[in-house]
Amino acid sequence: MANDIKKFNSRSAKNFVLDHIIEVLLIVLVVVMTLASSTFFTWPNWANIFRNMSMKGVIAFGMTMVIIAGQIDLSIGSTVALSGVIIARCCRDLPDATGMSLTVACIVGILLSFVVAIGMGILHGYAQHKFGMPSFIVTLASLNLLYGLAGMLSGGFPIANEFPTWFNQIGTGKVGGAQGLPIPAIILLVVFIVFYFIMNYTTTGRSIYAVGGNPESARLSGINVLATKIIVFASVQCMCVIAGIINSAQVIAGSYSFGRGWEVDVISAVVIGGTSMLGGIGKVWGTLIGIIFLGVIVNGMTILNLDIYAQFVVRAVLMFFAVMVATFRAKAKA
Repeated sequence: MANDIKKFNSRSAKNFVLDHIIEVLLIVLVVVMTLASSTFFTWPNWANIFRNMSMKGVIAFGMTMVIIAGQIDLSIGSTVALSGVIIARCCRDLPDATGMSLTVACIVGILLSFVVAIGMGILHGYAQHKFGMPSFIVTLASLNLLYGLAGMLSGGFPIANEFPTWFNQIGTGKVGGAQGLPIPAIILLVVFIVFYFIMNYTTTGRSIYAVGGNPESARLSGINVLATKIIVFASVQCMCVIAGIINSAQVIAGSYSFGRGWEVDVISAVVIGGTSMLGGIGKVWGTLIGIIFLGVIVNGMTILNLDIYAQFVVRAVLMFFAVMVATFRAKAKA
């Protein structure tokens, strides 16, 4: 009996360490950076970290849903760009063409961006499920489609200085004065709470885990697999619109080039947080830790003036390490 208890405690301790290894590494990283730079562990720097990681962060929560469902979406960067361009075009053209105010034109652009995003989510889910097309291929095609549309709508040039003042505050404003919390960080927190609730306390969340674990078993148990896939694809696309709003509000422009290459960082954050690329396993909380981990890495490399090419090397090593840890963790807990 005593031996059984000892084995149980040993296994529980090992599982606890495996489940929280990224948190431990994050704490170590923060300590090292604090010792290496006097400016790292200051509120202005952390406010900057939260603001910078907010855009990719909100997308990462949606991507967590997608990957848990056993799918992938590579079109996220192009959706970010297209949403910013749509809003900028509406703000530039609609007031003169229709006489509506700049605020109304901006809201129309935002709503139109969400309509496009939901439409793309439906297309991705339907094409993958009904025709058996790999989501990798479906969303890769959408990446080029949306990128091309963004370039056509913008004429290949940024559309700048067309937004109302309140829109710009979404990207640059703070709550609580100059030393307050950036609005993008607040948006990130709200999105995290929403996705955490959905994935942990709703039938939709349980259906996503079931579909990612075994689609056929999920279907036989009465889960609408097609609807579930559409929900996850539409969710990540809508998060891209939110990221596009924050991004365009920060730089006060819409451009077809925004969001290019974001797929790597977003997927890295999700995988670092413990979500399995095979589907069925993952946590929104883990993704939040992954986002912060990446944010600290990027910020630390910038503070230490690390060469930009060396930063790419560090990110590549980090991605490889995260996949290795996730694989080891799954085998060790089996």
